[in-house]
Amino acid sequence: MWRDMLPSAETLARRAANAVLQRAYLEKAAAEISIVLSDDEFVRDLNGRYRNQDKATNVLSFPAEDQSVPGLPRLLGDVILAYDTIAREAREQETPFADHFQHLCVHGVLHLLGHDHQTNAEAAMMENLEVSILASLGIENPYGPPCSAMKSTA
Repeated sequence: MWRDMLPSAETLARRAANAVLQRAYLEKAAAEISIVLSDDEFVRDLNGRYRNQDKATNVLSFPAEDQSVPGLPRLLGDVILAYDTIAREAREQETPFADHFQHLCVHGVLHLLGHDHQTNAEAAMMENLEVSILASLGIENPYGPPCSAMKSTA
């Protein structure tokens, strides 16, 4: 499914993650992120196990505990993307699949860096960062002007 719909997924995920790290990673040290291309069933299982939510979502982020080892990249954590949900959302939003995929990569990596959207202020800050990073990738504002509170369940 991923290979058929988005053969360049690895390249686009790497590009999106690097854009986030360049813009929002304050340590400016080498970092490692795992990005998993999955499906709704796998994400639903993880969401149930770790977030007590029996449903799929577009992206889940699991920050790693800080166990930095001198001389090695810092492990930031895992971003898991659900193909079925992302494809459906892209169709509903009339957004190119590749753009929506990169948006969710950016969103997930920002979560690994500690950004969240639990309050309106947090949501506005995270959304503005997303829009800025996506613009650097040549991707239009997915929220439309002006930025509104984040609606993702990640």
